[in-house]
Amino acid sequence: MNSSIKFVNSHRDSGFYWERAAWVYYRSSFLTGCAMTMRRIGAGFLFLAMLAYCPRGMCIQSAGPNGQQQTPATQSSEVPNATENSQKVTAYTLPPDLYKKARERSRINFHLALIGFIYGLVVLLLLLRWQISPAYRTWAEKASGRRFLQALVFAPLLLLTIAVLTLPLDIYSQSVEKRFGISVQSWGSWSWDWVKAQIIALIIGTVFVWLLYIVIRRSPRRWWFYFWLIAMPIGILIFFLTPWVIDPLFHKFEPLQQKDPALTAALEQMEQRAGENIPPERMFWMGAGEKTTGLNAYVTGIGSSKRIVVWDTTIAKMNTPQIVFVAGHETGHYVLQHIPKGVTFFAVLLLVLFYIGYRLIGLVLARWGGAWDIRGLDDWASLPVLMFLLSLFLFITNPIGSAFSRHLEHQADQYGLEVTHGLTPNSGQIAAQAFQILGEVNLADPKPNPVHVVLFYDHPPVSDRVRFSLEYDPWSKGGQGQFVK
Repeated sequence: MNSSIKFVNSHRDSGFYWERAAWVYYRSSFLTGCAMTMRRIGAGFLFLAMLAYCPRGMCIQSAGPNGQQQTPATQSSEVPNATENSQKVTAYTLPPDLYKKARERSRINFHLALIGFIYGLVVLLLLLRWQISPAYRTWAEKASGRRFLQALVFAPLLLLTIAVLTLPLDIYSQSVEKRFGISVQSWGSWSWDWVKAQIIALIIGTVFVWLLYIVIRRSPRRWWFYFWLIAMPIGILIFFLTPWVIDPLFHKFEPLQQKDPALTAALEQMEQRAGENIPPERMFWMGAGEKTTGLNAYVTGIGSSKRIVVWDTTIAKMNTPQIVFVAGHETGHYVLQHIPKGVTFFAVLLLVLFYIGYRLIGLVLARWGGAWDIRGLDDWASLPVLMFLLSLFLFITNPIGSAFSRHLEHQADQYGLEVTHGLTPNSGQIAAQAFQILGEVNLADPKPNPVHVVLFYDHPPVSDRVRFSLEYDPWSKGGQGQFVK
């Protein structure tokens, strides 16, 4: 899971929030993609809510859509390198071959998101219909009379079963990534990442299953509120620890100062103008190229874990001013207080969903609990029912969360333009070039399906972001920026 704020749209994996989250988290990116910090914190809350942790991570629509494995030669013929990336941009456009790929990739990932959601619900229903969850409960109760030890048996069995049943969809998603050349990760490496993600999900998930049922047993009428209170601080703690504990499990990090001193100095200058305290020793180079051709740069963590991370692929394809703009966008999330705003938004949303789940789960168990061999809400076997309801509610409310996220991302784009104005010549053109490069490399759809955007895009479409970058210029009219004076 990448606890960072990203520059891309995350809509590919929105179907199976709670279980796929830990895995999905590692697959997002700056342009199309997947999760910005609030998304990750919100997802963290959902994870704590026993949904799973939804974050952001490894590809932009690589963190979004994915895609025919390209050789380096093929790649270089389609996208610019760092010495050929300063052509003037007037709008986001793609050559015919890339346009066709981007459109097809977008269509596939839209269908994958919908299918993933439905498939996830079907898996949960089958676990209930086949009474797999009650069987695991029985094994847990036979193993020990202590609730914590029962949780150590029940939760891993259930979560691992769900992970295995949804693995075919994960494999297909990765094959799409490889087909379109976004992923260059070997299947062996991909499988090992999947295993590590599941281990993380099992450890954290088991703890929260245990906590959830403690709260349910002690307060049958207020469990939804008390568990929500528990989820909030732990979600923030996970976000704080992720850069130190989780991210290094999936990627190699090295001091950026050693890899690119000039870029480090430029980023430090931008951060100082923004009023953020991120010294060079907290700026890192990340080796993403062995797994993806996608580009990204992000700010992640809070407090002493806050840092700037730049992917090696980004350094190879973008020049310093363009990377500084990307980092300026990410810095904007912090300066504009998007993290606390996102925490508040997703916390309130989660509280409402918990309450609705509390009101409905009793009715569901009264109607079908006997057929599913579920003794009551405090029965371990009721967990798939709660997962089903919360997954359904999350999908229904996803357009609200996505719209809120797009609004914050637009503000961050504006902040990036303002904080780099004066530091780089023609900051609007620089930003447009950055988006153009990211769109080409990540195959961002120039004309995404409006329904796709409403349901799953947590970042504005790339074409809109390029247009705004070129049009936003209050300084030419004697004005000043809204966020950076």
